[in-house]
Amino acid sequence: MHYKLSFVLAFILTLLACLQTNAQTNVLITYYSKTGNTQTMAEAVARGASEVEGVQVTLKTVEQAVISDLIEADAIIVGSPVYNANVAPEVSSFIASWPFENQPLKNKIGAAFVTAGGISAGEEITQVNILQSMLIFGMVVVGGSDWTAPFGASAIRGEPPFDEDEPIHQHFLEKGQALGKRVAELAVKLNQ
Repeated sequence: MHYKLSFVLAFILTLLACLQTNAQTNVLITYYSKTGNTQTMAEAVARGASEVEGVQVTLKTVEQAVISDLIEADAIIVGSPVYNANVAPEVSSFIASWPFENQPLKNKIGAAFVTAGGISAGEEITQVNILQSMLIFGMVVVGGSDWTAPFGASAIRGEPPFDEDEPIHQHFLEKGQALGKRVAELAVKLNQ
């Protein structure tokens, strides 16, 4: 009897260890988009995160995301259009709804991306505003994949040569994709 019990216990412990090493890493990408530009960037970020093996990507607007999405995520990437050098009011309300008591978001990875109507029209300060909020929640914030995207990813619309009538320039989409991939890779490492 003792032998059978030891065998069953060893089997259960092995099974639990396998489940832990095969645990999915969850990356939540959430955004607000009025014109579709920030949504296009969000989709690029999601493509990058999806390239990383073992990552489950959830893409939702701030209106669709709920507290359990935040709690279950290993990484949270927030996107906003730039409104007067700040986040959209919908993004601000979303962040204000995050759970604070007992720090459930502590040590989760956080990152930001934005779309702006012009060059130097507030894109970097808006990214920093998002990251600053994440720091208040105890999150570990991450910038883009190199020095050209230190605060995350951004796209410019409406100022030449980035005409509002054209699709978002591929260069910006690649920065979004690189941000998603970097965040996902780091989340997988921290989740091991």
